[in-house]
Amino acid sequence: MNTHDPNMRPVIRQLDEAAANRIAAGEVVERPASAVKELVENALDAGATRIEVAIAKGGKALIRVTDDGCGMTAEDLPLALARHATSKIDGSDLLDIRSFGFRGEALPSLGAVGRLRIASRAAGFDGAEISVSGGRIGSVKPAAGNRGTVVELRDLFFATPARLKFLRTDRAETQAVADVIRRLAMAEPYVGFILTDEDEARVLFRADAEQGDLFGALQTRLSRVMGRDFIDNALPIDAERDGITLTGFAALPTYSRGAAVAQHLYVNGRPVRDKLLTGALRAGYMDVLPSGRHPAAVLFVTCDPHQVDVNVHPAKAEVRFREPGIARGLVVSALRHALAGAGHRVSSTVATAALGLARPEPQPEAPRRYQASYAPSRPSAPAIAASLALQAPGFAESPSARVEPEPGGEAQTDAPLGAARAQLHENWIIAQTANGIVIVDQHAAHERLVYERLKAQQETNGIASQALLIPEIVELSEADAQRILSIAGDLAELGLVIEPFGGGAVAVREVPVLVKRLNVQRLIRDILDDLADQGTSERLRARVDAVLSSMACHGSVRSGRRMTADEMNALLREMERVPKSGQCNHGRPTWIELKLSDIERLFGR
Repeated sequence: MNTHDPNMRPVIRQLDEAAANRIAAGEVVERPASAVKELVENALDAGATRIEVAIAKGGKALIRVTDDGCGMTAEDLPLALARHATSKIDGSDLLDIRSFGFRGEALPSLGAVGRLRIASRAAGFDGAEISVSGGRIGSVKPAAGNRGTVVELRDLFFATPARLKFLRTDRAETQAVADVIRRLAMAEPYVGFILTDEDEARVLFRADAEQGDLFGALQTRLSRVMGRDFIDNALPIDAERDGITLTGFAALPTYSRGAAVAQHLYVNGRPVRDKLLTGALRAGYMDVLPSGRHPAAVLFVTCDPHQVDVNVHPAKAEVRFREPGIARGLVVSALRHALAGAGHRVSSTVATAALGLARPEPQPEAPRRYQASYAPSRPSAPAIAASLALQAPGFAESPSARVEPEPGGEAQTDAPLGAARAQLHENWIIAQTANGIVIVDQHAAHERLVYERLKAQQETNGIASQALLIPEIVELSEADAQRILSIAGDLAELGLVIEPFGGGAVAVREVPVLVKRLNVQRLIRDILDDLADQGTSERLRARVDAVLSSMACHGSVRSGRRMTADEMNALLREMERVPKSGQCNHGRPTWIELKLSDIERLFGR
């Protein structure tokens, strides 16, 4: 609502430098983590190979960033504190950006809202320092130091105390700073990073510079930052399309997370949170993850700087691709190809979790003088039941597991999923491998096999559609009608045929045969929402896949059905051939493997 009096003419004023810098700080520096990000990116742009960050009170009281980069001279320091003064670009081509920073706003903004000191020395020059407090710049003074730069920011937001009320606890701000350092460290494996909390005098994060080729160095760095489990359960990604390259690692579907906390996307080395790329990541895992689960991935998109605009967000967290369809298609196809290539592989953490459940509960330690050399743990309920079963009459005639003779001899134990040995409770297939055992969920495994077979048939023969007796008219705005009609060809391939109907209306003439009770109006509007938010929509494809998944569920081997040895081994061999057979249609693992060494440890051997 406009409350300005039209009879009073407002006066246009030129804001002073201090006010302009405080406004800029509101866009660039949201919290201590934002300040750390800007300062560390400056260090990386300076060619640093070692970056040390120290904080106090979550960064509110102190942020100190020390690097061994190229450094600055005494003449450079005042310019570094001037708005829109930068060494990163010359201003002639705002698309040819090959550095993190280019706006020239971070240092003057930080100096406007905190107490900033910069000490630096370039090779062949004497060291110098300069200070600025609340926008008031001091004089340049001589300073001792090694080559590189030390930027010390104290009392962040002291000049704008209202901003302090919006900050979180020291612990939460410290965690946010650590997250920023980790994200930057993942993209720079040849740079060493150290983060220290001076309040507690402890190192929060450390990653020494890696050695070797880029892919090997990246793998080692990610194992340090993301954890060894991530690398052990991740697939390497290396793809290229029309000048855009995608590299990195994407985790197996069975290594999914409960939130999108393990998704790290980079464009030309810059960490971003881009809707186009996150949407492509979801689409790549579309039919292999259960609802509510999120993939884990670290992906690097690299392209000519002219193909992407990074100057669309003050914090440079979002980008805009010149050809968004190419970038999205590359991510989706590369992920699906990698997941298909993984075949029947499942996450190693599944077996680890199973072993954790099988281990006996730890018992309180007995007094030392009464402690025996070997004290067995209290038997569990299943163990007691097994013991009673062994003593029960008729045990030999009534085994708990159905065992079949091996038709293939010992040769099949060398196969990845081994040779079937038994079927337990008419649902679990037990197979022997060369160095362990495999437990297979027969229904879940066969469900994925049937589902992949149905999808292959659909891709070969197309998705059948049926004509509506009376076309359904969907009233839209002209802009929405043009948007939905622009993908009419893609929708037709999925069995949904639409045509313009004059003005802003579209007519839906055919719908997929597979999808019963389809609410056409809601589907069209949901697709439009996806297009507005992400530029694309997988909603109809997901509906069709859901129907195929349901058909596969009803057409697969049911739990409770007895299988012969030939049938069990045939299922194992087909699982080894079919992509994505390591998880069912709902994203759950279809099999787990227990190594002999792990089983022996369970028995204390």
